[in-house]
Formats: sequence, structure tokens, C-alpha cells
Amino acid sequence: MITSNLFKNTESVDGDEFTEVLATRRGVRVERIVSHGHSSPDHFWYDQDEDEWVVVLQGQAVLEFDSGKITPLNPGDHCMIPAHRRHRVESTSEEQPTIWLAIFFSS
Repeated sequence: MITSNLFKNTESVDGDEFTEVLATRRGVRVERIVSHGHSSPDHFWYDQDEDEWVVVLQGQAVLEFDSGKITPLNPGDHCMIPAHRRHRVESTSEEQPTIWLAIFFSS
């Protein structure tokens, strides 16, 4: 058994956003993502083959969907993003790390 803490080791050495795969099983992947004022590049859209359920554990984030819907996320807020639902990260908190927990799975 390996144990860790989702709220530790949140400082990026090079200032980049980082992703850590916490667990994988057949058709399921759990990731911790740590953002520091990051956003998706202009005109970039995620278009994933998997469904994604994401929760913000710390900090704040804003998701934008290609439909024009803007979804602010604060600690405890979660969002289900179906496969191929185009979305992007509009912004994340600059005051503190934004810690996400993302679960990817196939329908």
C-alpha cells in the first residue's frame, strides 16, 4: 500500500502546471493536477475520448465550454465532462495552488 497526501508537494519547480497519475485500472485513471495561475492556450480546446469527472480541492478555476457556458469552480465544486465535450481552462487561482482531482473513464 502506498500512501500520500493530495495537499503536499504543490510547488512547481519550473512554474509549470503538473499532473500526477495516482491510480489506474482497466478503463479508469485518477489524476491530481496542480495549477498556479494557469489557463489553456488561446483557441485551444480539450476534446477527450474519455468522460472526465473533476473536483477542485483547493484554489479556484473557471472552465469554458465550446457552447459558451462558463463554469466557475471553488473548493468542493465538481463537474462531469462527457467525452468529446470540448472545454478549456479559462483560469486558475494565482494566489494559491489550485489542486484538482480528475477521474477519467470510458462509458
